[in-house]
Amino acid sequence: MIRINLLPHREEKRKARRQQFYVLLGLVSVLAAVIWFLGYSYINRETDVQNEKNEFLKKEIASLDKEISEIKKIQDQTNALLARKRVIEALQANRTEMVHLFNELAKQVPEGIYLSTLSQTGQRIAISGFAQTNARITTLMNNLDESPLLESSTLIETKAAQVGNRRLNAFSITTMISRQTAAPGKK
Repeated sequence: MIRINLLPHREEKRKARRQQFYVLLGLVSVLAAVIWFLGYSYINRETDVQNEKNEFLKKEIASLDKEISEIKKIQDQTNALLARKRVIEALQANRTEMVHLFNELAKQVPEGIYLSTLSQTGQRIAISGFAQTNARITTLMNNLDESPLLESSTLIETKAAQVGNRRLNAFSITTMISRQTAAPGKK
């Protein structure tokens, strides 16, 4: 005899497959949510770690900038001190310059020349005075040019002048001091 199954077995299989589908869909959804949550948590944690690193770097950069500004300030102070030192060394090297200048002038001024003023501006020296003749002024200029301390003598002006009852020649001369540099090792 043939048996015919009149029970809706296809309907039950569909229902079982549908149920399996919904269970799998729920599991996949839960798995997707867990994966998304883990990914989101991981990204947030990494972002927080990177932000902490960035804050640390900003603090370190700020402290280094402060140190750099202090170093620049110290370098400026060092440069100022070195400039002062150079000025003091220059003054020290040339402190006897006036004594040598007056000694040299005493040696180089010929007889018959009377100096009235002597002024110095930097390396330039202006000399004015009176001479008995123009030849004596020329001799003075030649002596100044031959001097190891003075150079480049230039006659600015000469004119006749009456001093007391005597007729003299008033003159103005400029000359340059040749700065002697100190030998290395000497102080």
